[in-house]
Amino acid sequence: MTAPLIVSVPTTRLRDDIAPLPEGVEVIVWEMKDAPPRDHIDIVVPPYLDVSELYPRLAEVRARLVQSQSIGYDGVAEALPPGHVFANAATVHEAATAELALALILAAQRGLPEFVRAQEREHWQTLFTAGLADRRVLLLGYGGVGKAVAARLAPFEVDLTVVASRSRDEDGVHVHGVDELPALLPDAEIAVLTLPGGDATKGIVDDAFLAALPDDALVVNVGRGPLVDTDALVDHVRRGRIRAALDVTDPEPLPEGHPLWSLPGVLIAPHVGGASGAMRPRIARLVRTQIERMLRGDEPVNVVLRS
Repeated sequence: MTAPLIVSVPTTRLRDDIAPLPEGVEVIVWEMKDAPPRDHIDIVVPPYLDVSELYPRLAEVRARLVQSQSIGYDGVAEALPPGHVFANAATVHEAATAELALALILAAQRGLPEFVRAQEREHWQTLFTAGLADRRVLLLGYGGVGKAVAARLAPFEVDLTVVASRSRDEDGVHVHGVDELPALLPDAEIAVLTLPGGDATKGIVDDAFLAALPDDALVVNVGRGPLVDTDALVDHVRRGRIRAALDVTDPEPLPEGHPLWSLPGVLIAPHVGGASGAMRPRIARLVRTQIERMLRGDEPVNVVLRS
């Protein structure tokens, strides 16, 4: 008799979402806070968001695949015990994160925070705002999220410049290399950050980056908080030079009393780029895909690390 394919998921909701499954698949719920319920689990799905402190638990189990529910995986290589294959959740969060990027841009460019505050005071307040049409937008990062943002910006009639780690032409889009940034920044009215985290990108938005932007430029970060030198950003915002719309910050969560909470020209979202109704069906579809591929003997998709 063939042994069943064992899959662990962190919640009963995800267990129910991935059903029905082919015969020969057993799904167990394991939050990874306690010892693993089996010494062998074919596919382990950890909890969502920052779970690096839970990865050492994987040293206690033989797993064929660790399927993350997040796109980003900075810090995972250091926390993942040896002998594991790790896949990220590409295809799950790109659309929702791009939606939020557009929402942050539009809210900041059309003054929506001011309208919300005026509504709380029952005050009819009109504003003439910069808007998005005809603005010069610099998109820093052209992976899955960056491409999703670019696609959603297209109908807004912007002048889009794309920058990534290396220069190339991709899908009819000219992508500038990061070495070209100094020449591109002075023309960027809106800078959108979709880069992953890690040593290579940490602090890429520093004082020099911000100083090169024109007055009243908007910095939108839906990538990772450490992309931005927070002290430099606070300084430029405080002087009225730069505005910011941030889904991610450094530190995160943003502590009570931090100046970014109250500085004029700053809009904060609490790292909710992927937190939309699209996540549940998409993560369930990805987990089912991995299960079906493993049953067929195919390689998993989205593998980004082999420890």
